[in-house]
Amino acid sequence: MKTLQSPRSDDVEISKSNLVHRFVDSFRRAESPELEENDLEDGTRSIVTKTHLKKAMKSRHVVMMSIGTGIGTGLLVANAKGLYFSGPASLIIGYVLVSFVTYFMIQAAGEMAVAYPTLPGSFNSYTSTFISKPFGFATVWLFFIQWLTVFPLELITASLTVKYWNDKINADVFIIIFYAFLLFIHFFGVKAYGETEFIFNSCKVLMVAGFIILSIVINCGGAGTDGYIGAKYWHDPGSFADGPPITRFKGVCFILVSAYFSYGGAELFSLSVNEQENPRKSTPAAAKQSIYRILIIYLATMILIGFNVPHNSDELMGAGSAATHASPYVLAASLHSVKVVPHFINAVILISVISVANSALYAAPRLMCSLAEQGYAPKFLNYVDREGRPLRGLILCALFGVIGFVSASSKEEEVFTWLAAIAGLSELFTWSGIMLSHIRFRQAMKFNGKSTDEIGFKAVTGIWGSYYGCAFNILVFIAQFWVALSPPGSGGKCDAEAFFQSYLAAPIWLVFYFGYMIYKRDFTILNPLEKIDLDFHRRIYDPDFIKQEDEENKERLKNSSIWARIYHWWC
Repeated sequence: MKTLQSPRSDDVEISKSNLVHRFVDSFRRAESPELEENDLEDGTRSIVTKTHLKKAMKSRHVVMMSIGTGIGTGLLVANAKGLYFSGPASLIIGYVLVSFVTYFMIQAAGEMAVAYPTLPGSFNSYTSTFISKPFGFATVWLFFIQWLTVFPLELITASLTVKYWNDKINADVFIIIFYAFLLFIHFFGVKAYGETEFIFNSCKVLMVAGFIILSIVINCGGAGTDGYIGAKYWHDPGSFADGPPITRFKGVCFILVSAYFSYGGAELFSLSVNEQENPRKSTPAAAKQSIYRILIIYLATMILIGFNVPHNSDELMGAGSAATHASPYVLAASLHSVKVVPHFINAVILISVISVANSALYAAPRLMCSLAEQGYAPKFLNYVDREGRPLRGLILCALFGVIGFVSASSKEEEVFTWLAAIAGLSELFTWSGIMLSHIRFRQAMKFNGKSTDEIGFKAVTGIWGSYYGCAFNILVFIAQFWVALSPPGSGGKCDAEAFFQSYLAAPIWLVFYFGYMIYKRDFTILNPLEKIDLDFHRRIYDPDFIKQEDEENKERLKNSSIWARIYHWWC
């Protein structure tokens, strides 16, 4: 009979040494794969496939990202200012208008992501290819700056959220904890990011579901001490901010950019297309299910907040009388003396803002890498290691994040305002770029006599949804210029500081746009259709194979249970 022997100490040492060696080796630059044309078994042909990023994103990660990513400061905290200055009716009108554009943008981004799943930089490369290099340079740089600033912005928001419980402890203590936690995730790899975002976003969705139920119960008098509320706050203090009709219209315009800020991140599911296992399956599913994010997470909660929180509450951000300002989601419960629940809501809000900081630390380094690959930033920033981490970009973004330690300063809310100044308007440029690129993509396909059946996924809203989105965005730029010059609550007076806090992204974009034109002597407004290279990194799908696959799916669904068919209809 043989006896079991314990591992020898020298074997253990060798094992540890190998583990350390593999860990250190993982930070070396990934080897460049050969460029090639691949005929794939699923009836597609991929032209020039090249990526260093890991295929670690699963469909459940991408779907949950499309639903929950971006739910953070804009929706949960910054909307308090919009409610205070504009009223609940303006809040709902503004969000409904922006919701249409959000859905059109998601559909356009989804179509092009499936068509170009291996294109470095994903949608950030579309503008340079289909519009012009000056437009692409300015838009991607602004988008990068947006997500670069969102990282410290969310850290500051996290400290503001913690102050609901305790404002005696130095806020930087919590910033250190959150900062170290986020760096650990991203130095671990994209798989860790996908799993943590899945957990974070699941918490957000559950919180929203619970908030909707609780808000209805509170409004009907089933919880709290105020009895039946109904539409009380729509009459007193009113559905709109006080003032003439022009002031009410300005209130709606004020909400629009706040809504873009809140919806920010909806496009990030297509940024991860290079790291998805099956883009043709996961991207259309994410685009389809985004409608629930729009209808339930945003519109339904905005309506309920308007019914349960008076817009003249001194605890809303924008009101100067209270020492601390809570999220309107927390106030919807705490103002009516509901116990314990506000603490749970605040805890999930804290998770939510950390989640958005997590997304920022995912997006910003990859955007930096994309800029370098397109020749818009120094080449050394395109460094991707063997684990798929854009390492140098990640280090630079981590260094920028130390701005978050301003939380211990008395200027915390002022820094918050300036960091948020870029985020909202930046989404306008990014989304406009995506939808205009989609229009130009379809025009180039038609010009070159190529069938849209080769695309693999067609936007439900077609090319006309992108036309509408671009036209509406132009109107929002004009409206926001007016609001920035004379913001609500200013008594009609112009304020230079308030203007740049609202419109800062526009001059930054113009400097990048015309600066690139002058420096590169490239004055192209729109790339000619005949010069657009449609096939670079495009995955050409076999229409017959797609048709056959769709028929097989229909037949399989026909023979499935009623619950499977209901799930397929909704999801």
